[in-house]
Amino acid sequence: MHANLIGLGALILVAGLLARFGRRLSLPTVPFFMLAGILLGPSTAGPVAFEHPADLDMLAMFGLVILLFHLGLEFPVEQVLGSGKRLFWAAGAYIGLNISAGLGLGFALGWGTSEAFVIAGAVGISSSAIATKLLIEMRRLANAETPVILGIIVIEDLFLAFYLALLSPILEGAGSAGELILNIGLSFAYLVALFAVARWGARWIGRVLDSREDELVAIIMVGLVVLVAGLSAEIGVSDAIGALMIGLVIARTSVRERAERITVPLRDVFAAIFFIAFGLSIDVGAIGSVLWPVLAAVGITIVTNVTAGLITARLFGLNQRGAANVGLTVLGRGEFSLILATLALGAGLDERVGPFIALYVLILAVLAPIFAANSKYLARIIPDRVLHDRWRYVREETISTACTHLDRIQITETDIDECAECVDLGDTWVQLRMCLICGAVGCCDDSKNKHATAHYEESRHPLIRSLQEGDGWQYCYEDQSLVREPTGSSRS
Repeated sequence: MHANLIGLGALILVAGLLARFGRRLSLPTVPFFMLAGILLGPSTAGPVAFEHPADLDMLAMFGLVILLFHLGLEFPVEQVLGSGKRLFWAAGAYIGLNISAGLGLGFALGWGTSEAFVIAGAVGISSSAIATKLLIEMRRLANAETPVILGIIVIEDLFLAFYLALLSPILEGAGSAGELILNIGLSFAYLVALFAVARWGARWIGRVLDSREDELVAIIMVGLVVLVAGLSAEIGVSDAIGALMIGLVIARTSVRERAERITVPLRDVFAAIFFIAFGLSIDVGAIGSVLWPVLAAVGITIVTNVTAGLITARLFGLNQRGAANVGLTVLGRGEFSLILATLALGAGLDERVGPFIALYVLILAVLAPIFAANSKYLARIIPDRVLHDRWRYVREETISTACTHLDRIQITETDIDECAECVDLGDTWVQLRMCLICGAVGCCDDSKNKHATAHYEESRHPLIRSLQEGDGWQYCYEDQSLVREPTGSSRS
């Protein structure tokens, strides 16, 4: 017993130190938690914290349940239901492309039908935690594409519930097609029942939880969550989906805010143990056998994400940089992929699934921040015709919705159709830009003389507008970003 306490303490300490190092490199914490488990696990040389990773199964399962419960607790149902059709089309394109590609890869590997569906889910669903952290750390919360990205990952989380309900009967191995259909029907019926409780029974659940003391709220809440998760597993639906759904129920009660505050420290500690335990279970020696399939999966994911980003950009009128940001910000894979791997290993599926998903998550967890931070390079090579030919000379620029200089706009229209300074010099120009403060017209930065930028440097007037027919964009020199909002009526 003492040895297990020492081993667990060493694992958590090393995981925390590794994650702190990773944060300094602007990398997510999940792969470093996994790395701690791998380094101190039985399949690598050196000190071993746990000879038998199964000793951590109960703690890891609790971490999984709390992680999914908190996801349900924070899920903005109203926001999703109130979103426009374009957002559902964009999310559908993203999920459809990635799940289909993952399923195709899973069948191509030939590991089995159940394994193919696990791989499809692991490859198809991005990490909402990694994507959200990237948006915050790269200071993109005011970008025009950010609400779209957040909407996509929210709808992905909703899809997660249905996918887990679909997958549980498949992992259990129904004896016939009829039995499989029956099991899937029971799973979805259970989902509907929990949705009904969230819709009409939340008030009664709130009464059960409500107490003046946070200690008692925490104890009753954890007991309820674990009970529902266990009952879900007992009737053939995964414990993860049960935890997610009871989170949705409690999110509609009067104790939601207190529940969130209480759950966060539990989630942080026990979810870390879940990822550490997953790392412990990885057979490092088997990674070599899945290296090429993993590299193929990474390549496929990059292609499908970029394609989905382009579709989203067309739907929402974003430029090349916005399309690149959408596709690359949601590139990371994390908690959901590892949950599926854990379910697969627990169901006795092909042992290669674990190392495959672990290496896949590790690679994308490192690549996602690097690619997202350098999205302008992808933006350079996206053809203009793909995105309505609207943003020809600003494809690498961020589109902002938070410019603080809009109140300085004085003039938005002009009849001038030449760069007067270029005419005086006897030179030509490529395109024209107009200063929105004083109405001065000058040539763009693709022109020889760059008179529009020269005017800004002399006058410090921050805002310009393209006079190219069909462009319709404004740019702020001070904020170094496109201004998405319309400039309003003209004034002279």
